[in-house]
Amino acid sequence: MCATCGCGDDAATVTVPGTPSDHQHPHPHPHPHPHTVDLEQRVLAKNDALAESNRRLLAQRGIVALNLMSSPGAGKTTLLERTIRELGARTAVTVIEGDQETLLDAERIRATGAPAVQVNTGAGCHLDAQMVGDALTALDPPEHSLLFIENVGNLVCPAMFDLGERAKVVIVSVTEGADKPLKYPHMFAAADLVVVNKSDLLPYVDFDVAQCARHARSVNPGVEILTVSARTGEGLAQWYRWIEIQTGPGPRRQPVDNGYRRE
Repeated sequence: MCATCGCGDDAATVTVPGTPSDHQHPHPHPHPHPHTVDLEQRVLAKNDALAESNRRLLAQRGIVALNLMSSPGAGKTTLLERTIRELGARTAVTVIEGDQETLLDAERIRATGAPAVQVNTGAGCHLDAQMVGDALTALDPPEHSLLFIENVGNLVCPAMFDLGERAKVVIVSVTEGADKPLKYPHMFAAADLVVVNKSDLLPYVDFDVAQCARHARSVNPGVEILTVSARTGEGLAQWYRWIEIQTGPGPRRQPVDNGYRRE
């Protein structure tokens, strides 16, 4: 994993509206084999400390942060655009966008009327707590608001990095295999919610929603699963209800420790 080389640690840039993009070139990063485990533990321990700092800041300001993760093309940004347009009248929404390059997704989000900043990770394959902390400073979300963190498209490393979020949401589309939870167990084990997107395409693809749900629950018993279409709106009422529960009082659900979760 990228903790071996620390890729992305120095390449990330945060861009806010009205500032020129500052794309960094990928940095060389040798992959030393000795002491890999120790290095990974140090990287993750540092990240966890920064994540706790983010979590305290968010809690103090009454901000609920949701970390959206998926493979590229699962429909995270499309789901976010529709969610913001349909929930924005009820609650203040801001967004941190994560991609290796370009400002395209942040521009799409800002077109909905929601403030957004773009974090470009360069060679990095995930957001980490430091990047999110820097983005929070730049974004300055209002108190008692909803913050979406759209992570870099990747079903591996984002699962390992706590950002200080309230909950983790994994989005999988029906154009992917129903066996994704078995192939990427760490990601699905970390999830508080699995959203199966693009349900409008089910008549045209070979995807078994029930089988995908069984696979997800084999690595994360009791995980919540919703089937939606960001294009047609199918299932979005349940998605919005889930968000409402996260933003309400009371503790978040604690996912089951099943051997995949890092302590």
